Amino acid sequence: MTRAGTVARTPMPDTIKPAGTRAENHPWRIRLVEHPKRFESSFFRAAKRTARRILEEMDDADLPYGPRPVAPEGWEMHHGGSLWVRTAGGWRMYRARAGIEWSMQFCAEPPKVDRLRRDAADLVAGFPDTLPALADLGYEEADALLQTPIEDADGVEAWTDSLFNACVPLSRGNHQGILPKVPGEHHYPWPVKGADFFRYDDFQLWVTLPDGTHGAVTPVDRRGSGDGHVRLVLTAEGSRAADTLAEAQDRGLMAVMPPNSSAALQAFAEQIEPGRRTASGPPVTRRARGNGRRSRAR
Repeated sequence: MTRAGTVARTPMPDTIKPAGTRAENHPWRIRLVEHPKRFESSFFRAAKRTARRILEEMDDADLPYGPRPVAPEGWEMHHGGSLWVRTAGGWRMYRARAGIEWSMQFCAEPPKVDRLRRDAADLVAGFPDTLPALADLGYEEADALLQTPIEDADGVEAWTDSLFNACVPLSRGNHQGILPKVPGEHHYPWPVKGADFFRYDDFQLWVTLPDGTHGAVTPVDRRGSGDGHVRLVLTAEGSRAADTLAEAQDRGLMAVMPPNSSAALQAFAEQIEPGRRTASGPPVTRRARGNGRRSRAR
């Protein structure tokens, strides 16, 4: 029996190699270990091969999370609940209620994963061209995956690495990047990160806060209003702004930063004249990127 104030020493399996220990006075202990070599299953290889063939058939405008990566970078497949269907207009990808990350399969309860399978089967049934199209691409196991109940760890593994879970196509940055570069879905909450795929190109969602940490902000009014205030919606743990944001959320309030704050000036930098000291005021009209049309800011 372990006494109060002590930490039990437990044996480690042979697959885990010690790489140090971190602890403090408060009784906690984390072992740093080498990551075991990840096994890429035949299920995942088949799913990735099929997803890449699907992506080759798609127009750039229809990609779930474009733009298409430029060589030498390629698509990375994220275990994010990828539900691929063939519609009358071509391939489309929807997202499941939950995606199962590779490591999460080891705590996944089969009946709960089976519900994800049933959800996917119901969706695919609404698009009858899907299974024949997947068979044409060589993914003949799709029907069996959708119809076979998941009852054990083998079934969980097959589903986890299947086309219907493991093939959300993302660039490397959008998959696992960290600020100040591209924020990746692995490290930033989806309700905020997801805005990267629908925000205006000239609005900077991610900003550097005065203490050097990074956060995410949104406008407080419609585009064209001229209001340069921004709402802080995400901060890093340990940021000086974190407590303020937490208090605002607890009280049902918004944490708003003024138009002359560095965060607001960063967020609206492409919508205001260079050197302007406030993000409020008349918006600047700029030429839209790539299409030659005029667009009105904020």
